[in-house]
Amino acid sequence: MLQKDKTILSDFPEAIRHEWIETNGLGGWSSSSIIGCNTRRYHGLLVAATKPPAERMNLLSKLDETIITNSSVGPVSYELGTNLYPNNTIHPNGNKYLQHFSKELFPQWNYRAGHVRLSKTIAMVQNENTTLVLYKVEEATEPFTLELRPFVAARGYHSLQHEGPQLQWNAEFENDVFHTMPDGETNLFIKISGATYQHQPAWFNRFHYSVEQYRGLDFEEDLLSHGVFSIQLQKGDSLGIIISTTDPSDKDATLLFQKEEQRKLSLLNNNTDDVTKQLFLAADQFIVKRGDDLKTIIAGYHWFTDWGRDTMIALPGLCLSTGRYNDAKKILSAFAQSVSMGMLPNRFQDNNEPPEYNNVDGTLWYFIAIHKYLAATADEEFVLSELLPVLKEMIDWHFKGTRYNIHVIEDCLLYAGEKGQQLTWMDARIGDWVVTPRMGKPVEVQALWYNALRIFADLLRKNKQEEDAAMVELSAEKVKHSFETLFWNKQAGYLYDVIDEEGTPDPSLRPNQLFAISLPFPLLEGEKAKAILDIITRELYTPVGLRSLARGDERYVGVYGGSPLKRDGSYHQGTVWTWLLGPYADAIYKVGGDEVKEKIKQIIDAFAYHLNEGGIGSVSEIVDADNPHTPRGCVAQAWGVAEWLRIVKEMHF
Repeated sequence: MLQKDKTILSDFPEAIRHEWIETNGLGGWSSSSIIGCNTRRYHGLLVAATKPPAERMNLLSKLDETIITNSSVGPVSYELGTNLYPNNTIHPNGNKYLQHFSKELFPQWNYRAGHVRLSKTIAMVQNENTTLVLYKVEEATEPFTLELRPFVAARGYHSLQHEGPQLQWNAEFENDVFHTMPDGETNLFIKISGATYQHQPAWFNRFHYSVEQYRGLDFEEDLLSHGVFSIQLQKGDSLGIIISTTDPSDKDATLLFQKEEQRKLSLLNNNTDDVTKQLFLAADQFIVKRGDDLKTIIAGYHWFTDWGRDTMIALPGLCLSTGRYNDAKKILSAFAQSVSMGMLPNRFQDNNEPPEYNNVDGTLWYFIAIHKYLAATADEEFVLSELLPVLKEMIDWHFKGTRYNIHVIEDCLLYAGEKGQQLTWMDARIGDWVVTPRMGKPVEVQALWYNALRIFADLLRKNKQEEDAAMVELSAEKVKHSFETLFWNKQAGYLYDVIDEEGTPDPSLRPNQLFAISLPFPLLEGEKAKAILDIITRELYTPVGLRSLARGDERYVGVYGGSPLKRDGSYHQGTVWTWLLGPYADAIYKVGGDEVKEKIKQIIDAFAYHLNEGGIGSVSEIVDADNPHTPRGCVAQAWGVAEWLRIVKEMHF
């Protein structure tokens, strides 16, 4: 079980390094640090996806609790909330009452305040913008009062709120249900059975978000509280609270929670290993609705939407390794409907803005995802009738040329790039500065292109198009020959990272060359593959992923932090990426076979501690390249979870 004891919970700087997140299958979430102190603009008790899976609104930032007991000298108050204000002022410091935090199916807290011991669990309702907060009085020598103060943000999830007339102060409380429309448009309901309500609207100013400060962004926010709820409780009592964008008058918090509990248990597929169970639960958080009957994958929480590249890389682990074949089918269908000029969208945007197509590799990863889907399901009818025509369109466009100068050149390799554009997964850009432009022929793009051709040929053959398949296979062989001629860096003993637009090879030691070994159809085998694996192990491997650049490179940055300029400048210049453990394990197996499975298991097991740091129960997007490999970026990243889970299931660990 993932857990933190009082020693960590009472240590404020350490405690706020750990976060939790619950999601709702729509793209919304509930999240904070494990002591309830919000450290990001993205933390909120109810962050609703108003137009799933996008347009998230941080509606209710938090709900702070106060326990009031009676004593011989009068009422005694214990404020359980924890907030940070300027000058490192912590008020209240309710984390001193926290005894225990754990994450199994849901995040759970245990408080002790005076003679009261109170447990709290937070959950979200699937396919609703609804958060549940459940309390149980474990101990109390006499009745006490629980006061609950909601703090409303009511703003877009990327922005911050500040005191002003833009939020509505009016609210109503009838039949146990509080209702307001803080922004004049969005409903906020809070159902607390048996409570009374005092309307005391007021702004609370200068909540300090330390992670935003570290990220070089604006980091103070004002929140509106409409009033205070009060309820009398005693030992053995339970209290369920529903926070929602829809009227919960006829709903019961306990019944909703039990339904969600059963849903999560059903996801586990009889897995008994604690790590695997957490990975299954983490995988579920990224799979969300798109439209009425399609699905997609959120790339990462808290700030990504669905990205084509991330979705296709993550699909095998999140869907196929967990037996969610129908979800995989719906995701493949959703993206097939968004193909334009032979390209998969790089990302879908908020606010009804059109999709972006600025990537070269996402489209090629689509072929890999389909190949693995077919291997897992044998669903030839769907693949050949619905997807094969889309794949043909993609191949045709790549041969004749599509956006961003993406086209096949005379050696059958794939060229991509225009000045000012970032098209590979190493896509950091600051204004007009593309940090790693990689224009020309990137190494992993050639590996993906070769695999796309081989997969397309296989599907043509399954579709009884033998002559067409043979022609595509001939192109694939030309790719392989050209690749071996151009990319091997004989002096260094590994592959060039890119052959640039002038034909100059880039000897940067990066992990991208792994894909020439790790994909279903490898471009390299034997001694060259072993040499690549050896140098990557020596220079790039860490227990939590692979460095994006070798330490000896003058551009190497060991710690990811600071302003957006500094962060984006280091994003792929050393920073460790957790998802790369997947292709690394694949490459080890391709080189060593069954004899190295124990070595792969040791690598996977060495990563397990990461579930109990950063985003508890999930996998961070990135970590610092230098020790102690501090988690950074998104606290929950789809392809990081997916690749770990995929290796565990494929290797039968």
